[in-house]
Amino acid sequence: MSTARNDGVELYYEAEGDGETVAFVPDLGFGAWQWGWQHAALVGPYEVLVFDPRGAGRSDAPAGPYAVETLAADLEAVLSDHGVRRVHLVGAGLGGMVALRYARERSRVATLTLIATSPGGPRAELPAEPRERLFAPRDDLDALRESLDVLFSEAFVSGQPAVLDGIAEWRANGDADRSGWEAQNAAFEAFDASDWLYEVTDPTLVVHGGEDRLVPVENGRSLAEGLPRATLETYDGAGHGVWIERSRPMNDRLLSHLGTDAT
Repeated sequence: MSTARNDGVELYYEAEGDGETVAFVPDLGFGAWQWGWQHAALVGPYEVLVFDPRGAGRSDAPAGPYAVETLAADLEAVLSDHGVRRVHLVGAGLGGMVALRYARERSRVATLTLIATSPGGPRAELPAEPRERLFAPRDDLDALRESLDVLFSEAFVSGQPAVLDGIAEWRANGDADRSGWEAQNAAFEAFDASDWLYEVTDPTLVVHGGEDRLVPVENGRSLAEGLPRATLETYDGAGHGVWIERSRPMNDRLLSHLGTDAT
């Protein structure tokens, strides 16, 4: 266990493995648990760094609202504390927004992977179905389990009950409470990269589930169109949690992308 600090806020992180660093940035309300499927596939040939963002898990949860700029500064504090010179960034949802903002501001990014991410602003294609459905109190396992219906496709929910039970238990120990979730959600809602996507020239893999009900696939298409060096990878039938639903093919694609020459 390691901790970094940004403006007095303590941030929990851990790193394992050798080689180049791949840092994973969690989605709205989630802790580092969400990257277990990628951690197992990448650790060894790569150093895998995961962390709990402010407001979730073992990191501090100061009063909100938060901004994506602040969360990107937290990421910089973690990477700097660990002595990372060059990093492959992988983010999902809100974490993708943070990774995108970080890549705009910093020169240490080798590659960028944006999963189930929206550019925000007028390019956003967000549904009437609210993100609120994904939140559940950490002390209510049944509610945590039930809320996963909106994260995944119907096929995954019906076919993987044991996986969902495990995720509910991890969420009970690693997710944001209500105030932390609302503070992070404020960052999500205020984000707008529509005027500066063209400035992010790092090699970028955009990944989206075709049945994402929280951040529809049109958002991934907008990102891929607006980023100069982006490739779009879609998985038909997968929901918002595509990195879990389609972990094997997505991990293979991610490993291929990490080998992209960033120069």
